[in-house]
Amino acid sequence: MPTIVLIRHGNNDFMQKGLAGRLPGVHLNETGRQQAYSLAGKLAMAPIKAIYSSPMERALETARPLAEVKGLAVQERPGLIEMDYGEWQGKTFKQLQRLKLWKLLMKDPAQMRFPGGESICEAQERACLELESIAAEYGDKDLLTLFTHGDIIRLLVAHFLEMPLRAYHKLSANTASITILSLNKENQVHLPVINHVEGLKFTKD
Repeated sequence: MPTIVLIRHGNNDFMQKGLAGRLPGVHLNETGRQQAYSLAGKLAMAPIKAIYSSPMERALETARPLAEVKGLAVQERPGLIEMDYGEWQGKTFKQLQRLKLWKLLMKDPAQMRFPGGESICEAQERACLELESIAAEYGDKDLLTLFTHGDIIRLLVAHFLEMPLRAYHKLSANTASITILSLNKENQVHLPVINHVEGLKFTKD
């Protein structure tokens, strides 16, 4: 299995308003653009083999500066897309926190299905399948970057750490954060870096 760098997209203005979900037209703001260029500089010396991204604008915009630096195409993969929040999409957090289903999401997310959307379990499964499908195309020494979304990263981390879904809320995936997933010679999964934002630099051997 290659080493996989999971990166959450940068800041956008909708984040302060509510749940963007899969709404079209949610773009990086100035802070987000700065984060994207900072990531490109941070990863410029990393021997990246390929760059993959969620098809959402904010993820693609975060990936493009790195793609330009590395001379690589950004490959869109639907399994990396944001959670399908259904009827919750576009609502404010104040509105959502009044709902009975919000309590279920916090207490027992494994039983949660967003009205008109997907369940937490379905989102975790399709993200894992997409990651494993991508990884199968590369060798053990390859390094890949996957640009995606906060909940998707937290669900992937929970899966590979064998955490129960009720605990995934305890994980964090800040904007423009880096999480690294690797597999050692004994086929054990390791996450040496989780939700790293500042100070991480890659250098050639």
